[in-house]
Amino acid sequence: MIIRRVAVALTAALALGVGAVPAQAQAARPATAPSAAASGAADPIVTPQPGTIKPHKVRWTSAKPYKKGKKSRYLKVTWWSGPQECTALDHVKVKETRKKVTVTLYEGSVRDNGMCIAIAVKKATLVKLKSPLGTRRIVDGAKN
Repeated sequence: MIIRRVAVALTAALALGVGAVPAQAQAARPATAPSAAASGAADPIVTPQPGTIKPHKVRWTSAKPYKKGKKSRYLKVTWWSGPQECTALDHVKVKETRKKVTVTLYEGSVRDNGMCIAIAVKKATLVKLKSPLGTRRIVDGAKN
């Protein structure tokens, strides 16, 4: 009975506009969430930090050839993660064959205190290949 009364009160309040954001404040809000590019920062390039707690496979969103200096034997691998203080790249496994390159990212917790904010952070890392990518396919090892 109490739950029903609370639900009715909340519905009435919302219908009457109680708690609504004024039109002036709505106009000041961005239409989309600010991206790293909008804030002036690119995807942070992270390096593996071996020794994280419970490392596990993580799916990546993109892997593209990356030219570092005169050599093009690198891939820039991008994925979504948590804040670097809480979730870190532990290591990367790369398996190269004639037809494909399989890249597997492993992340783990930095500390085991359980007090980390739940926010998505776009991260990237550079992966060095033994030979140039050429026409080989890039495969996410976490999808297997």
